[in-house]
Amino acid sequence: MTNIFVLLCLLLAVSGYVNGSVREQKIGIFELKKGDLSLKVTNWGASILSLVLPDKNGKLGDVILGYDSIKDYTNDTTYFGATVGRVANRVGGAQFTLNGIHYKLVANEGNNTLHGGSRGFSDVLWKVKSYQKEGPNPSITFSYHSSDGEEGFPGDLIVTVSYILTGKNQLAIKMKGKALNKPTPVNLANHAYWNLGGHNSGSILNEVVQIFGSQITVVDSKLIPTGKFAYVKGTAYDFLKPHTVGTRINQLAETKGYDINYVLDGEKGKKIKLAATVQDKKSGRVLELYTDAPGLQFYTGNYIKDVKGKSGFVYQAHAGLCLESQAFPDSVNHPNFPSTIVTPEKPYEHYMLFKFSTKAHNHEFLHYF
Repeated sequence: MTNIFVLLCLLLAVSGYVNGSVREQKIGIFELKKGDLSLKVTNWGASILSLVLPDKNGKLGDVILGYDSIKDYTNDTTYFGATVGRVANRVGGAQFTLNGIHYKLVANEGNNTLHGGSRGFSDVLWKVKSYQKEGPNPSITFSYHSSDGEEGFPGDLIVTVSYILTGKNQLAIKMKGKALNKPTPVNLANHAYWNLGGHNSGSILNEVVQIFGSQITVVDSKLIPTGKFAYVKGTAYDFLKPHTVGTRINQLAETKGYDINYVLDGEKGKKIKLAATVQDKKSGRVLELYTDAPGLQFYTGNYIKDVKGKSGFVYQAHAGLCLESQAFPDSVNHPNFPSTIVTPEKPYEHYMLFKFSTKAHNHEFLHYF
């Protein structure tokens, strides 16, 4: 992490960020710290660089996959820690029709569009709108103006992403979007790769996962939804009860692991719902994800290969897992899916809350640090 600390000093010095004001935008690294939890983010792709927190013995560890150098993030193809959009996940055929107008997008995964195109929100410089390093709830807000026609999407769009340390060992992420002149699809997601054992601890196949979604959106061979739903119970996608990631992963040979959208159940009348939990038995770390999004893309880093990460550690397949709360993939081409269309009168909002705790033994209750 030495390189990151050096870059922090240098980049903040030239970022023009003085006494809460922003004079000139450059790529920078920003830290939020509350208690034992420390978060580093960058305005390149509004990305998470690291999240450091204790294990059951109080030993600090970074649980996010990433790089030492900011330059590596600008050349990244894995979306490490990034905010992805304008439309996260896939758009089939890189096209859609809205209000009788046909839009052709930039295809960057075969014939389809993935995470906003060849230069999505993860590959642009965001402005630092506000930065509150101290106080009871340290926070930072990034903003980006996506222009009409960018990657083929219609209309000007202003988006913001806020990272907030709140409560005790909790990270909240708030994403907002406002269409300025035309209706447009919007679906933002955070693409952090989690490994609760530590970013350099190897595979996540032994981590215990529970996903509170009883259905998935069925996909074709290119991972584009067919428009149909399927119940997960008794299948390789069944995480209704906690079990290790590797238990049934060999049944998914075609995709080399999990890469599927779950339809989150939630409780009637409650906007915020528990989407997933992850436990690492060795470190005792536990993650709980709450969200107001209808879906959760569960991805197990299936195609990571020989990626040189932090402190020279080399990441391989299944080195981390993604819990991407979001709208359903390819919603613009499926009228039966929840709409992702944002208008000047109807803004976009997406909320996530990550709660961290430790669990010393299998039969102990969760307790917060």
